[in-house]
Amino acid sequence: MKTVKGFCIFFILQLCLLDSGRTGKVLVWPVDFSHWINLQVILEELHLRGHEITVLVPSQSLLIDDTKVPYNVEILQLSVTKETFMEELNTILYEATFALPKLSWWEMQIKLANIGRKFLLTTKRVCDSAVTNKELLSRLQAAKFDVCIADPLSFCGELVAELLNIPFVYTFRFFYGNVFERLCAGLPMPSSYVPGVTSRLTDKMTFIQRLENWLLYTMNDMIYSYYVFPEWDEYYSKVLGKPITLCEIMGKADMWLFRSYWDFEFPQPYLPNTEFVGGLHCKPAKPLPKEFEEFVQSSGKDGVVVFTLGSMIKNLSEEKSNMIASALAQIPQKVLWRYTGKKPETLGANTRLYKWIPQNDLLGHPKTRAFITHCGTNGIYEAIYHGVPMVGIPMFGDQHDNVVRMKAKGAAVEVDLQRMTSADLLHALKAVINNPSYKENAMKLSRIHHDQPVKPLDRAVFWVEFVMRHKGAKHLRPAFHDLTWYQRHSLDVIGFLLACVATVTFLVTKCCLFFCWKFGKTAKKKKRE
Repeated sequence: MKTVKGFCIFFILQLCLLDSGRTGKVLVWPVDFSHWINLQVILEELHLRGHEITVLVPSQSLLIDDTKVPYNVEILQLSVTKETFMEELNTILYEATFALPKLSWWEMQIKLANIGRKFLLTTKRVCDSAVTNKELLSRLQAAKFDVCIADPLSFCGELVAELLNIPFVYTFRFFYGNVFERLCAGLPMPSSYVPGVTSRLTDKMTFIQRLENWLLYTMNDMIYSYYVFPEWDEYYSKVLGKPITLCEIMGKADMWLFRSYWDFEFPQPYLPNTEFVGGLHCKPAKPLPKEFEEFVQSSGKDGVVVFTLGSMIKNLSEEKSNMIASALAQIPQKVLWRYTGKKPETLGANTRLYKWIPQNDLLGHPKTRAFITHCGTNGIYEAIYHGVPMVGIPMFGDQHDNVVRMKAKGAAVEVDLQRMTSADLLHALKAVINNPSYKENAMKLSRIHHDQPVKPLDRAVFWVEFVMRHKGAKHLRPAFHDLTWYQRHSLDVIGFLLACVATVTFLVTKCCLFFCWKFGKTAKKKKRE
């Protein structure tokens, strides 16, 4: 008996020792707002598994509170204040939300590139604070990290990883116009059926739409290659002390974790070092706080509608909020609206305003009938997880494309924030709530999402740990990255074949001319005789 007991204790100790041997050190280059909310879920799971985590937090971060982050924190001191940064961000958001819809297609693409460039320039300050701080780099070098997790919406995580000579993993939803996925990651994205970001197209395109999508791809490639990349190529080359390009560094990523999945995306090709982990933050609903539960239960058989425009949009113009409130007042459902602006004069008795709502728990409540959303990826995935149909009010970024995907799958109705009337919003709400097909399609997506062999979060964490265990994942990296631009497109092969055809054509033509000349000369000679 003692022998068995001793063996059990020894076995448990062995497991503990083995488990502790697998733990490592993780460096994190985060991005604010919803990106941080998503990344936190991965970090929490890694932390539970015993990994030591260090987060590089810019001093002007708005959502990343360094005093509440339960990991090691390195503050990147910036000269700009949070208020100034918010002003810059609000300017960019205003242009993306209100200026873009007034432009022509061509002007919109150029404006989008300008907006992207402005945002990236704000991130350069953060990069400078990290790569020019020799003391910080020395501390990070001495820590001997096993992996860096970066969000490429803000450049520099890959540069820090290169300086520290550690493998890195990307986690993100999408890049600017799919340019980086195609040019830097080497992801196959045929324009014939993979709609570009901001295209607002589905994978079923007419000839004109395919032409438009091809033009979007080509224009984005040219704008970023000649307008955005060179500045960063020069910056990275200066920091590393050798000629190098941004794409070259990004192409060294060992794993690309896309926060999307086939319940949401249209099918497309992908590579061995890419993994789709959409909805990794989703979880079962918890009981609502008493205040919320009482209000929800008071809705009776009509149920409730959940309304939020995300973490970045907290209020609207007085005219717009009154118009929305007027529409909400005309439905029998109770409405929980996350809103911090002035109380609308047309607010109905069925609508209650909150500074914060437990969004996931409300969406998972059996009385929830619809979700009015700005179509951020996190919110859409929570709606998919719980099978709730949506009314989409997209404003900027990937939100327009997100709602197009939900519409194509029959789980959402879209309304335009700039042009909608109370009648438009009311009609959309009635359609989603009263037409059973929307609920059925939302539940179908939910079943697809839940029917996976491995949960998205477990897949994401597995690949981070895989990179740590094997000190990278270069065996999954396609040879695309080792080829020149003309080799990738087989232009050298095409050129060689064209040269062969031209040579054969030339020789055949010369031979024909020679024989014609010879024949003509012989004919003339016979004629003279």
